[in-house]
Amino acid sequence: MSGSRAGCCFSGLVGGSGSAPPPRQELVEWVLEEVAPRPHAVGAQGGPLILEVGCGSGAISLSLLSQLPQSRVIAVDKGEASICLTRENAQRLRLQDRIWIVPLDVTLEGSWAHLLSWGPMDLVVSNPPYVFHQDMEQLAPEILSYEDPAALDGGEKGMDIITHILALAPRLLKDSGSIFLEVDPRHPELVGGWLQSRPDLSLHLVAVRKDFCGRPRFLHIRRSGPQRGCPVHAWPGPQPARVPG
Repeated sequence: MSGSRAGCCFSGLVGGSGSAPPPRQELVEWVLEEVAPRPHAVGAQGGPLILEVGCGSGAISLSLLSQLPQSRVIAVDKGEASICLTRENAQRLRLQDRIWIVPLDVTLEGSWAHLLSWGPMDLVVSNPPYVFHQDMEQLAPEILSYEDPAALDGGEKGMDIITHILALAPRLLKDSGSIFLEVDPRHPELVGGWLQSRPDLSLHLVAVRKDFCGRPRFLHIRRSGPQRGCPVHAWPGPQPARVPG
């Protein structure tokens, strides 16, 4: 799959600096490769229901929406600027009818409860803050000038937000639902070990993909077992897609 497929709709995308930020094409392409051949992994309206944690400018969410015509996305971020940017870009690309854009901090206790009304999800996708805290000062100046440090710093081992996402996912994903993450090259081993220490989550690291430089940077994690946090019969099901005003 060519990079142009994942990034073709982003020439007019507005980022935090007013320029077009590069979409995480390698992550998006992997999601598309996994989802497109799976007709069984669809929501009630005919396509996958996707949660993006930390939507930023909306590049990942909007690329998936553009390539999966029946899909719907819930895009969450704790930053007001990110919420506004994602909403603006969704409108620019005329994708606003298939995306919910929700201000949400996944590190807050019980934050997952705000997502229950959309129904069980097929996918969770995230490019979370994953930089090891001690590595922050070594980042290139152009990265620090473009990105909010809070969107980069993942704590002591770069795992702070990653573990919150993994703890949240079993409450929201369908059985056999997937999580796709962009991570630091040191994280596949760390995440694998962390998941082994948390068998209660029923999450399994099933694949690691390298970036174009040959570094292991992308994870595919799958859930198996009964859904946690809410009985199946209590789910109200997906709601009509909208962008909150």
